[in-house]
Order: sequence, then C-alpha cells, then structure tokens
Amino acid sequence: MAKVVKQRDTIYNWDSCLSMDKQQHHQLSLAKSSRQRCNEWIFRDVKSDITIEVNGGTFALHKFPLVSRSGRIRKLVAEHRDSDISRVELLNLPGGAETFELAAKFCYGINFEITSSNVAQLCCVSDYLEMTEEFSKDNLGSRAEEYLESIVCKNLEMCVEVLQQCENLLPLADELKIVSRCIDAIASKACAEQIASSFSRLEYSSSGRLHMNRQAKCDGDWWIEDLSVIRIDLYQRVMTAMKCRGVRPESIGASLVNYAQKELTKKSSLWNPSGHTKIDLLSTDHERLVVETIVSLLPVEKLAVPITFLFGLLRSAVMLDCSIACRLDLERRIGSQLDIATLDDLLIPSFRHAGDTLFDVDTVQRILVNFSQQDDSEDDMDDASVFESDSPHSPSQGALFKVSKLVDNYLAEIAPDANLKLAKFMAIAETLPTHARTIHDGLYRAIDIYLKAHQGLPDADKKKLCKLIDFQKLSQEAGAHAAQNERLPLQSIVQVLYFEQLRLRNALCCSYADDDRKPVNHQSWRISSSALSAAMSPKDNYASLRRENRELKLELARMRMRLNDLEKEHVCMKRDMAKSSSRKFMSSFTKKIGGLSLFGHSSSRGSSSPSRQSYRTASKVIERTCASTD
Repeated sequence: MAKVVKQRDTIYNWDSCLSMDKQQHHQLSLAKSSRQRCNEWIFRDVKSDITIEVNGGTFALHKFPLVSRSGRIRKLVAEHRDSDISRVELLNLPGGAETFELAAKFCYGINFEITSSNVAQLCCVSDYLEMTEEFSKDNLGSRAEEYLESIVCKNLEMCVEVLQQCENLLPLADELKIVSRCIDAIASKACAEQIASSFSRLEYSSSGRLHMNRQAKCDGDWWIEDLSVIRIDLYQRVMTAMKCRGVRPESIGASLVNYAQKELTKKSSLWNPSGHTKIDLLSTDHERLVVETIVSLLPVEKLAVPITFLFGLLRSAVMLDCSIACRLDLERRIGSQLDIATLDDLLIPSFRHAGDTLFDVDTVQRILVNFSQQDDSEDDMDDASVFESDSPHSPSQGALFKVSKLVDNYLAEIAPDANLKLAKFMAIAETLPTHARTIHDGLYRAIDIYLKAHQGLPDADKKKLCKLIDFQKLSQEAGAHAAQNERLPLQSIVQVLYFEQLRLRNALCCSYADDDRKPVNHQSWRISSSALSAAMSPKDNYASLRRENRELKLELARMRMRLNDLEKEHVCMKRDMAKSSSRKFMSSFTKKIGGLSLFGHSSSRGSSSPSRQSYRTASKVIERTCASTD
C-alpha cells in the first residue's frame, strides 16, 4: 500500500553517512543515484510538488504527469485533496526503484526501449500503478503487453530471459499470466523445432523408400542449454508443459541431465563414487529440492536418461536424505534396466554412522528385488506375446544372466567388509531366482572371499552359506579349487568330490568302443539335458514344450494323411484282386465244361457237331453274365 507522509526536510548529511551500517549506506547511495538520474530528465524549470519513495529511492516529481497516467497515484492525491500531499511512499512496488523510474519516464513522455530484460517488470509495475487504458490511451500496460505478445512469445531465448526476470516478481507475474504465456511459448517453440529437425533428417534410401537418418545430428535440442539458467520451480513447469506438447523423451532426459549437472556438480561425491569431498549437510535444502524435482520429471520410457545418471541421482537422494517416494522411484527405474548397469554403478557408499557397512547394501537389495519382480511380471503375461519365439532364450533370460554376473561381482566386492552381516550377504545372493546362474564360479568366488574375511564364522553358518552353491554347476577349475579349499565345510567338499567323480566317469565312458557308446551317450545326453533344463527359466521350458507339442501335432497330422492314403490304396487293391480272381475262375470253368462230352466223343474233328455249337453258345452266355456282373 502507499503511505502518505507530511513534508519534511529531505537534506541528508552525507558526512555522517560513513558511520552508518552497510545497509543504510546502500539505501542512501541508491537514493542519491536515483535523484541524480531523476534530475537529468525531469522539468528543471518547474519546482517539484511531490516526492515518491520506492525501496529506499527518492524521486522529486510533479503531480500532473503522474496522475494523468497512474490511477493509483490519482486516487491517493484525490483522497488527500484538502491536505497538502508532498511525500508518498510506495511499498512493495515490483521491480524496485529502477522499474519505477521507467514508469515515471513514461508518465513524462520520455522515450525508452522496452526489452526482454524489463518487460516483465513493466507489466507488473503498470498493474501496481494502474497504468491502464482506463486512465490514458496507449498506456504503459498496453505497451508492455503488446511487446510481450508480439516479440517475446515468438522467441525462445527472450521467453527464458523473461522467466528469469519473473523469479523476483512472483506471485504477481503469475497472476498476470506472464509466466504461463512464456512457458507455453517455450514448449510450443521447442516442439516445432523438433518437428522441423525431424523433417530435415528424412531421406530416401536406395530402394526409394523414405526413412529417417538416425546418424544425422539432431539440431532441434539447442534449447537445452538455455533452460539450465531457470530456477527449479519454473524449470519444472517448463518441463511439464513440454511433456504435454509431445517433446521427445530423449530430449527431456538430456535437459534433465544438463540441469542436474549444473546444479549438483558442486558436490563431486554425488557423481563420483570415489570422491571424498566433505558435504555440509546444513545447506542442502536447495540440492534436495533439485533432486526430488528432477526425479519427478523423469520420463517413463526406458533409456531416456543414462543409467549412470540414475545411479548418480540415487546417491544424491541417499546422501541428502530425500523423501522415501523419491528413492523408491529411482530404485524401481534402475531395477527395470539393471542388465545394462556396471559394478561401479552398484557401489553406492553408505552415508550412515562409521560402524555400518562401507556400501549401501540395503538399497542394492531393493533394486534387485525390483528387477526380480519385473521378471516375474513378464512371466505372467499372455502366452502368445511371451512364448511365441524362435530364439532359444528370451531377452529377459539374457538380462538374468547379465545381472547374475553383476551380482556375483558385487558380492565379491563387498565380501571383505568386516561389518557385513551374513544375513545381508545371503539376502543379496538369494534375490535372483535359481535359474539365473548357469555357472556358479562367480558365486563360489564371492563366498570364498567372505569366508576368508570372516574366519570366525561358526560351522553352522558356513554350511548355510555353502548351500547357496550348486557344486554340479562349477567349472573344472573351480571344482578342483573347491576340493582343496580348507575353508569349506567337510560336507561341501564331499559333494565337490562326488560330482568330480561323476564327471570323470562320464569322460571315461565317452572313450569306449563304438558298441558301448550308445548307452553312454544316452546317459550323458540325459545329464546334459537335465542340466540345460535346470539352467533354463520356467518361461523358456514352457516355450520349448510348446514348440515340441506343435511339432508332434504336425507329425501326427502327416501320419493320419498317410494312413488315409494307405486305406485308399488297400481298397483299390482289394477291388483289383476281386476282378482278376473272378475272370480266372470263369475262364477255367468254361475250359472244363468245354472238355466234357455230354453226348459222347465225336468221330470227326472237322464237322461242326451240335455239342460244339452248344459249347460256344454256353460260353457266350457265361461271358455276358461276367460282364454284367463286373
């Protein structure tokens, strides 16, 4: 609100100013500079009749130019028309003394340039002073609004600069929709730039088809560096608007990485696990806000940001004691793509008291649980979308193999820690399913390191730990080492020797003669097939059974078709056999009848006797009868 003050002496003793504190000295210096600037453009031949105080600055001005443009000053003067108003103090004026000076110049008709560095202040001060069209045509408010709409909102760099100026003008800049208009303009401009860049990457292939050249450099993300100067709350609103506009997740991820590195690289240990820089935990509110905001803005798509960046954010969240929801979200994201992580990523330092472990084992365990649950959820999907594959292993099975090697290396890295409890070590080892490891050499190595570092471990705990190892899945070198390892329990050494004996027996059986190879090969095939099925996941076993079932169905269909063909051939053969047998019987029957003499033998062969004539007639009748039968 404006404060009306009676006229008093405004002459300051500049010699005594040296004894004041720094703040008063700064305010007086600002007032002096404002007065000097004011004397350069006000009417020198007309005595001032009103003094305006703004944030320590003093302006000796005239009422008429001010009341002709400003509705707020006109109301103040009108309310105190009876009394002589000579001094007015404007409290909480947006932009301070410098912005009020520009507004006063506008009231006096002095030209000045509206730029992206002062347009936000001019919009706010014109609203505060009520410099609208209601009191004067083409007033400061309309001029600033026109520049904001026609110039600033069509240029991304200007919008960013205006947003920077709005950081000290909130919430008034938000009420005037300056912030929202700039944010919408930035999102629209970035989206249009990406579309234009995508069209520029289109080209025709050798076959004449139109495709996008992925190797060409994308120039549509040049705005990433410009947005890194915005305050975190405004940056969050810009990123949200870009997501709604359809900006690529990779571009949003690149912008988040760039912003986080600029805001958090002061703490080198956040991004470098080997760093030993001491962190002042009392001044981490801003960093905590940055981490939580960036995590909330991460795209849902995988690989939109590097997994190393996710681990860096997780280290920051753990060290800065961010919210539980923030850390769980990061652990879930990392677990969904853990197969591309490295050992250095998993080595998250423990920021707790000195008596705890060197590395944050609990966080890694939760990440592994997220990975295992994701694999189980994929197993529950529809058969048509999961198991219909010609490849022997699904991508999730390959991811399991990679993660199993990563976990074994991680166990070997944390095993020498004297403060690492057996329960935590076993929890990490047991997180993955049994079919994730085809070879147990890495797990055996990690357990051996743990036993060496914890020599006082009871025998019962040693047996419990060694039960994690499937000694049948050890390589020949690892089995030879385990057979002579004195740190292993006696029961484990016996198992190693037993499996080594079976392996030696199979090797000897394979060297027999050819006559003895068949049963040996059959036995070895059964062993290898059982080992392969044990190494395969239930999903892959089910897929293999489905393929075998389809092959058996096809073979059964072929056998049925062949059986039908054989039945048809059999019917035809029976018919042919019936025809041939009837004709042979009739011919033999006629010969026999012709050989018989019913009336005695003829004395003369050349004469045509009645008996021969009757034979011919009978044979013709029989032939006709057979033909009609056929």
